[in-house]
Amino acid sequence: MWKILLEEFIGDLKTQKLRTTLTMFAMTWGTIAVVLLLAFGEGLKVAVERGLINAGERIFMVYGGETGKIHQGLPTGRRIRLTEEDLQLLLRSIPEIESLKWEDTKTNTYMEGIYPEFSEMRRMFPREGGRFINQQDLERRRRVLFLGNDIARRIFDDVEPVGQTVMLDGLPFTVVGVMQEKFQDSSNNGPDEDRAVIPASTFKTIYGRRTVNHLIVRPRSLEEAGVVKSQLFRVLGRRHQFDPTDERALPMWDFIEDQKLTHAIGLGIQIFLGMVGAFTLLVAGVGVANIMYVVVKERTREIGIKLAVGARKPHIMAQFMFEAMLIALVGGAGGLLFSAAVVTLVNAVPSENPAMAYIANPILSWPIALICVSILVMIGLLAGILPARRAAAVDPVESLRYE
Repeated sequence: MWKILLEEFIGDLKTQKLRTTLTMFAMTWGTIAVVLLLAFGEGLKVAVERGLINAGERIFMVYGGETGKIHQGLPTGRRIRLTEEDLQLLLRSIPEIESLKWEDTKTNTYMEGIYPEFSEMRRMFPREGGRFINQQDLERRRRVLFLGNDIARRIFDDVEPVGQTVMLDGLPFTVVGVMQEKFQDSSNNGPDEDRAVIPASTFKTIYGRRTVNHLIVRPRSLEEAGVVKSQLFRVLGRRHQFDPTDERALPMWDFIEDQKLTHAIGLGIQIFLGMVGAFTLLVAGVGVANIMYVVVKERTREIGIKLAVGARKPHIMAQFMFEAMLIALVGGAGGLLFSAAVVTLVNAVPSENPAMAYIANPILSWPIALICVSILVMIGLLAGILPARRAAAVDPVESLRYE
């Protein structure tokens, strides 16, 4: 049966080349609109999420603030100063914390004392030939330095930085690694590409400071983030004597909530762009339906003869539905291939403009392709079912007199 339907479609294609070609082109154009809008929307969503994650993945950045509520007779406006001891207290008191470190800023180059976990939290991965600060550096208070890629370029130009000596406040430090280049659209104290970090123990030995700029807390999982956040206020509130509900006492940069919000906004943009493209494709589907009505009208005598010699109505309906779906799928396949070529070409164009990370970053994924194929099948069915029912309802006697 399918062979007969295909032969009939090819025969109709040969007799009505221009009409069928234009109809397929309408489906191709509609598919291109859907696929490219979804691909660019997905690229925008991923770029925004990656820019945020590269500044900090699954972390809370906790700062010492000022009390905003009276607590146990203590006045408002008291300064909360976080210390290294807070770090150990939190690790002992909150089992849902995966890792925690303190961070402090000293110079205009954003030099900080950090722990080895900083690499994963801030996605500061060393490029080939170097390494990040490790546990032995921390235990031995080594004077080693890890540089952001941009500050390394400014200091050393074309010279390989690893193994070179840099003077920090008059003290020599050995460069052990340089950060891989990454896209980042959020930061504290400047982007990581301009950051220089040393072991936290070395920082304390040199500068002798007990208070820290802020703590970076990483929950074991996203599900436990809410528990960790409330426990932070409880534990530190008890230690520094402030109300656990006083949000002003502990200003916090919540990367987890920011990531959820960013994902929701990106998904909303993608859905909007997909709907615009889908309506464009729907217009093409209306064109297919109109063409099929014309085909039914032109082939009324043929339909009547088939019914007269014993063809059943389901066969007549299948013929026109098959043609409508085949037009939709062939046109859609051409649109998918063209869109894939455009996505590949755009991604291959090099650009150092940060704005292009959002715009020229289309992603053609399998879910997008499957959504488009599903829409094409649905439009093909809708475009073919009414003309097919009309064809199957033709009276054989009347159709033979049709001119």
